[in-house]
Amino acid sequence: MTKGHIAALALLSGIAGVVYATLGLVELHTFRSGVYDLVIFDQVVRGYAEFALPGSLVKGQWNHIGIPLPIFSDHVSPILALLGPLYWIYDGPATLLVAQAVLFAAAIPVLWVAGRRMLGTTCAYAMACAYALSWPIAEAAAFQFHEFAFMPLLTALLFERWQAGRRSHVVLVAVLLLAVKEDVGLLVAGFGAALLWRRPWRPVAALLIIGGLACTVIATRVVIPAFGGSPYRYWAYGGLGRDLGAALGHVATHPLTSLAVLVTPAAKVGTTLWLLAPFAFTSLASPFVLAALPMLLTRLLDTDLPSWWGVHYHYNSAIVVPLLLAGADGARRIALVIAERRPGLDHRVVTRAWAGWLAIAAATSVPQFALRSLFDPSFYSGTPRQEAAAGAAALIPDGALVEAANQLGPALTARAKVVIWRDMPLRAPWVIADTGGPQPMFASRPAQLADVRLLRDCGYEQLYDRDGYLVLHAVSPGSATPDLTPHRCTRDPAHSS
Repeated sequence: MTKGHIAALALLSGIAGVVYATLGLVELHTFRSGVYDLVIFDQVVRGYAEFALPGSLVKGQWNHIGIPLPIFSDHVSPILALLGPLYWIYDGPATLLVAQAVLFAAAIPVLWVAGRRMLGTTCAYAMACAYALSWPIAEAAAFQFHEFAFMPLLTALLFERWQAGRRSHVVLVAVLLLAVKEDVGLLVAGFGAALLWRRPWRPVAALLIIGGLACTVIATRVVIPAFGGSPYRYWAYGGLGRDLGAALGHVATHPLTSLAVLVTPAAKVGTTLWLLAPFAFTSLASPFVLAALPMLLTRLLDTDLPSWWGVHYHYNSAIVVPLLLAGADGARRIALVIAERRPGLDHRVVTRAWAGWLAIAAATSVPQFALRSLFDPSFYSGTPRQEAAAGAAALIPDGALVEAANQLGPALTARAKVVIWRDMPLRAPWVIADTGGPQPMFASRPAQLADVRLLRDCGYEQLYDRDGYLVLHAVSPGSATPDLTPHRCTRDPAHSS
């Protein structure tokens, strides 16, 4: 690689990293982030930084407020421990957003190397730019932080190390992928299935298939229950059956209706098209599409959680790199077939046309997804409600246990013990309520107002009221140490609404 290419890739990666970080940091500082999920990951990574069992107060409040729940009872993502030392430099959720931006941007040079090997320098730059502008990465960068931040870099390395013929490196990267999340074993197994087409790689392929599936089963059926969680905590296939056995039985006995689930509702079709069309559907011509297929199918078969099958949030960032690299491999295969049938036609004409499509598709997607926010002045400016939110957060003392409205939690998590505002028998001594906007733990605004009345009836003193934000405190303000004791506050059945 020449110095010119190194400089160009460094510039592209640097710009991409700044863009991704800007999306996340502006949302954080303008109160657009949330307890779900930024505060959860902040609490987990802080646990690693302090050499403690990683846990989350937010997850734990479902059992007992103020006691963290070990995160392995919810998800198995030990790779987050790698981010712990960053909290020794700066302790707060902004660290996660910057780290995620760097990880997303770091995939660019690896993609370029893989693309150059397959299709040449021009196409490699097109692939790098298409990834940098891709809507799955933009949506993930704009949606707080998630463990899938590691996926683009690791999946690009998995493919590139295979290209380089380094079997031990492929296995090592696969192990790192298995540490990202319990269901990533499906991607590792899918990549192994793609390698079955390559005879010299079949032993490694078998290892990846068996190891990927085994790790997913062990994580969900052994590790999560061992920490007190349920293997069916995120079971989203109620339309197929109550558990895996019932779902497989339904698929076997009702294959046509089960296939219909893949395209019902129509949003699933839209997501699939948005994933394949930017790469001109050439991903379907490559066996490496098998790497992305299992994780995509687990979402398309979902009957219960609409967030899984849409184009927003972070889910698509896990498979965009496999689809892009499969698209490049598919484009190469198609180009060779066309050149064989039309003697005299340089196959590079076809691959460069594919690269041109990548550039056009990436550019036209920008106004329709999260990157468009960067061109909107209102994205950077505060609003009266954001000023009110900052005023409410400022009243919470350091170290206090606080129930925070969803968008207030990230502003407090670095210095307070944050849980989410919700109606439970045991309540935090400090509560920041939001009656001016919807909250994820309440069915309606009247329910939010009713909870505020309940807190007042339980003796909470209202210390702040501005633009719908209220700060309530269960004990006398000005105490020497912040109150960490939960307070029992239950609704009188005779007066329940």
